[in-house]
Amino acid sequence: MRTAYSVEKVRAAERDLMARLPDGALMQRAAAGLAVACADLLGRVYGARVVLLVGSGDNGGDALYAGARLARRGAGVRAVLLSPERAHQGGLAALRAAGGRVSADPRADIGRADLVVDGIVGIGGKGGLRPEAAELAEAARARTVLAVDLPSGVNADTGEVDGTAVRADATVTFGAYKPGLLIDPAREYVGALRLVDIGLELPDEADVAALQHADVAALLPVPAADSDKYRRGVVGVVAGSARYPGAAVLAVSGALRGGAGAVRYVGPGGDAVIAAHPETLVHAGPPSKAGRVQAWVIGPGLGDNEAAMADVLASDVPVLVDADGLHNLDPARLRARTAPTLLTPHAGEAAALLGAAREEVESARLHAVRELASRYGATVLLKGSSTLIAGPEGGTARVNPTGTGWLATAGSGDVLSGLAGSLLATGLTPLDAASAGAYLHGLAARQAAADTVPLTACDVAAALPGTWLSVTT
Repeated sequence: MRTAYSVEKVRAAERDLMARLPDGALMQRAAAGLAVACADLLGRVYGARVVLLVGSGDNGGDALYAGARLARRGAGVRAVLLSPERAHQGGLAALRAAGGRVSADPRADIGRADLVVDGIVGIGGKGGLRPEAAELAEAARARTVLAVDLPSGVNADTGEVDGTAVRADATVTFGAYKPGLLIDPAREYVGALRLVDIGLELPDEADVAALQHADVAALLPVPAADSDKYRRGVVGVVAGSARYPGAAVLAVSGALRGGAGAVRYVGPGGDAVIAAHPETLVHAGPPSKAGRVQAWVIGPGLGDNEAAMADVLASDVPVLVDADGLHNLDPARLRARTAPTLLTPHAGEAAALLGAAREEVESARLHAVRELASRYGATVLLKGSSTLIAGPEGGTARVNPTGTGWLATAGSGDVLSGLAGSLLATGLTPLDAASAGAYLHGLAARQAAADTVPLTACDVAAALPGTWLSVTT
C-alpha cells in the first residue's frame, strides 16, 4: 500500500529526525537518493549535461548537493539560480567544488540538457509558479525533467494545480508520498514516481492511501469448501427503465462478477437481463418483496422512481446509490439509516450534491470527496481519472491507482456500481468494497484496452473474470 502524508505531518517527522542527526545529514540522504535517480534516468553520467533549476528552499539544496555528486562522476552540471541571494549556500559551494557552475545563459543550457532537475519550489509551495520560473518550466518541457519531492507549482496536500506547474517525466519524493502526488490533476504532472526512504517515523494513520495488488487480493472474497450461494451473499440491483434498459444489464453484469453468490434484479428490464444473464433472479418489485439480500445497488438508468428509492433506503442492509439515485438526495435521509450507505457520483453529480460548480469539484477532488462523505454521512466513491474514496468518519481517504481514460465511456459506471455492490454483499465494508471495486474495474479496462480499442462498458465487464482471477491467484 502506498501511504501519503500531509505536509504538516512530514515536516513534523523531519524535525524529529533532524534533532537526532548531525547537521545537514538529512539533506545528504535526500541528495544521495536524488543523484541515484538522476543517474538511472540518464543511463550514463559521465559526459551528460544536467541543468538544475534551483529555488530558495530545501528542494534547491537537495538539487545542488545531488548535482555535486553527479559532477564528481563526470557530468556537466549547470545551476540556474532563481533567487541567487537565497540559494542554499552549502549546496552551492559543494556544486562549485565538484566542478559544477552557475548558468550564465539558462535558456541555452536548458536547450542542450540531457536532464533538467526541478528544485524550484518545495512541498510547502502554494499556487502556480511565478513568471520567471514558469518561463523556465516551459523551456524545460522539451527535455527530460525530474522533479525534486514534487513538481513545482502543484499542491502537495490536495493535488490542486492553480496556475503554471512543472510537468515532470519522473518525480523523486523523500520520506513519504504526499497526497497531491497521487491525486488528479497534480498526478498528471508527476510522471514516474519514486520514493526515497530517508528514515522518517510517520503516524500510523495516513492522509491518503493507494491499495496495491496484494492489498486488493487480501480483500477479495474466495468461496470456502462449504460455501453456498446464500452464504456468499446476495446482492439486489434496482436499475434500468423503459428509456435506459441497458443500464440494468450492465449493472447486473458487474454484480455477477463481484463475488456474491447470487444477484436479484428488480425493475422493468427483467427480460433484457434474463436474455443476457439467465442466472439472475428477477422480480417485478417492489424491492422489499423480492427476497432477502445482503446489499442493494440502486440508481443506474432508474429515472425518477421515488418509491423504489424509499423502499431500498428503508432497508437494514448496506446500500450503494449511483446515477439517477443521486438526484435530489436528502442528507438527513441517509444519516437516519441504520446500515451504511455508499455513494458513487462522478464530478457532475458530486457538484450537484454539494451545490457547487463542476470545475470546483474537478480542481479540488480530495476536498470534494471528504466534504460529501461528511455532509451525507456516507462513504463516497468520487469517480474520475483518479477515483477517490472517503468514509463519513474521516480518516484515511483512498485513491485508486488503476484508473484509465478508457473508462470514460457510457455505461462503465453502471458496471462499477454492480461490482462494488456485489462486494458489499459479500461482507466487505463500504470503504473496502469501493476500493477493491474501483481497482478491479480499472484493471479490467486496462486489460481489455490491450485487445480492444475503443473500449465499451461491455468490454470492461467481460474482462472482469480474468482480472479477478489474476488478483486472487
